[in-house]
Amino acid sequence: MRKLRVAAVGLGWVALHRHLPVMERSADLEVVGVIDRSPGRAREVMSQRGYRHCAEATDLASIEWLKDVDVITVATSPMSHYSVIRQALELGKHVLTEKPFTMTVAEGEGLVELAAAKNLRLAIVHNFQFARSTKLLQSDIQRGRLGSLRAVSAVQFGNPGRRLPQWYDQLPLGLMYDESPHLLYLIRGVAGEIQLSRSLTHPSSTGLNTPARIDALFESPTFHGPITLSCNFESPVSEWYLMVFGENRLGIVDVFRDIYISLPNDGPHKTANVFRTSLYATGQHLWQHLASGIPHLRGSLFYGNDEVFGRFARAVRGSVKELAPIGPQSALAVLRLQHAIIDRQERFLRNAA
Repeated sequence: MRKLRVAAVGLGWVALHRHLPVMERSADLEVVGVIDRSPGRAREVMSQRGYRHCAEATDLASIEWLKDVDVITVATSPMSHYSVIRQALELGKHVLTEKPFTMTVAEGEGLVELAAAKNLRLAIVHNFQFARSTKLLQSDIQRGRLGSLRAVSAVQFGNPGRRLPQWYDQLPLGLMYDESPHLLYLIRGVAGEIQLSRSLTHPSSTGLNTPARIDALFESPTFHGPITLSCNFESPVSEWYLMVFGENRLGIVDVFRDIYISLPNDGPHKTANVFRTSLYATGQHLWQHLASGIPHLRGSLFYGNDEVFGRFARAVRGSVKELAPIGPQSALAVLRLQHAIIDRQERFLRNAA
């Protein structure tokens, strides 16, 4: 089969360092052109990477060469997702979009209905669920190595000084809206379908729209234990963790480093137990630094993006079951959770009114 021809819309950091490199390595996808509204940006990327077409536009219908394209990928700012995705679907193109899906639930539902009506594939880049570390955790859960699962907790520390998109604080609850999809779909991957129980926000200490902290509690009809999300956006370090507490073991995914650590039950927590836990944690951390660190240095650590794009390509070719973890219903489920956190937040302390 010939490769699916792709036009990439939006040429920010994610597109340049994740989407385009993954597609350039793909046996199923060929990037034929790039589109960006910034003057000269698309032409520069086209020249650097050897693509055939470029366009400086926001109106996809005006781009003549799109008639020869099968797929459009979207990595623009979240505020423009709805418009770009809708235009792409109306042109009869399959679409793979970055998170967050859209700015409102109604927008997301409208796009899902449009894709279904046109029999087009619509998917979202929920990539960390396919990272090596997350797969190791899921394997331990499926094999029963953790024992009976007791709790799931996702924790995020965000340093406001790290590389961030210029538009992030314009979003609802700022950076939370851009980054929370990753943690929410990781939680759902363990706990299944979840509903928000309570949402607490502590306002920014520097006047930003992004809160200093957000804590969310969830419940599930199938997972009978605490399910929590905690995000601190005024941290001196940036760390993301998914922790699954089992009767026999604690499974920890270090999301940024793509490292999985599995720690045994430490029983009475005596000196020998503490030493064993330290030994296990240190050994696994150092060993997996090699497994993930070398690809990172080589520029080939894609945190599951390669599988996202591969699944999407296979879905376009007809294997619809490949789409489920990144499909429209998954996109909507996470979007609804985001808006539940926003709509039902209880503001805590400063500027509570």
